[in-house]
Amino acid sequence: MTADTHHAAEFYATARGAVACRLVRNRLAIAWPDVTGLAVLGLGYAAPYLRPWRDSAARCVAATPAQVGVARWPAGSPNLTCTIEEDSLPFPDLCFDRVLLVHGLEAAENARRMLREVWRVLKDDGRLLVVAPNRMGLWAHVESTPFGHGQPYSPGQIGRLLAASLFRVEQRDSALYLPPAKLRLILRSAPIWENGGRRLAPSLAGVTITEAVKDVYAALPVQRARRRRLVLSQAA
Repeated sequence: MTADTHHAAEFYATARGAVACRLVRNRLAIAWPDVTGLAVLGLGYAAPYLRPWRDSAARCVAATPAQVGVARWPAGSPNLTCTIEEDSLPFPDLCFDRVLLVHGLEAAENARRMLREVWRVLKDDGRLLVVAPNRMGLWAHVESTPFGHGQPYSPGQIGRLLAASLFRVEQRDSALYLPPAKLRLILRSAPIWENGGRRLAPSLAGVTITEAVKDVYAALPVQRARRRRLVLSQAA
C-alpha cells in the first residue's frame, strides 16, 4: 500500500472529508448493521469508518501500512492500532469475523497477495467489505482526496479480482454521488445528491462497495480422476 496516511488524515479532518466519510459509513452500516461480539479488522486507512463499530465489536483493529505510519484511535480507546505489511499480516489464521478494506486495494503494490492474506485471516464464515474508487466516478479523478490516488476500479474488475483471490461476491453497493467540491452549499445538500444519484446515475458513484465471502470450495484441491488402462491379453 502506498497511500499517504497523513494526507488521508488531513482530508478527513475537513468538512468535505467528514461528509464523505459519513455518506460511505451510512452504506457500510446497512451491510453490517450489527457486529456485536465479532472481531473486526480495518485495512488501509479504515479508522474513520470503524468508529461506529468500536463499542459493540469484541475486538476492533485498525491496520495501516508500515511505511506510512498508523492511523490512531482517540485516546482511551480499548481497541488496537498497528502497522502491517500488506502481503504478510501479523495475525493468525481464521481470527477475524469481518474485514473492511478502505484506501487499500487501489494503493496495493500487489492486490492479489494482499487479498490472499485477507483470505487467510478471515474466518470461514467471515465477510469482507471492499471500498474502492469507482473508475467512472468524479472522486477518482480529484487528487486532493484520498480517492484520487492509486488504481480505480469498476465493479466488474473488483468482482474478477476477488474471484481470482478465492472470494465470492455476495452484494454490491455504492456511495459518494456528491461532487468532490468544497462548497458549503453542495456539502449541505449531500442527501439530495446521494438519493438523486442512486436513482438517476448509479454508475457514476464515487466509490463502489463490494461484500464478499470466502469461496472455501474453490480452495479445495480437485481430485484427479483415475485413468483406466486397457490391458491386452492374448487368449489361450
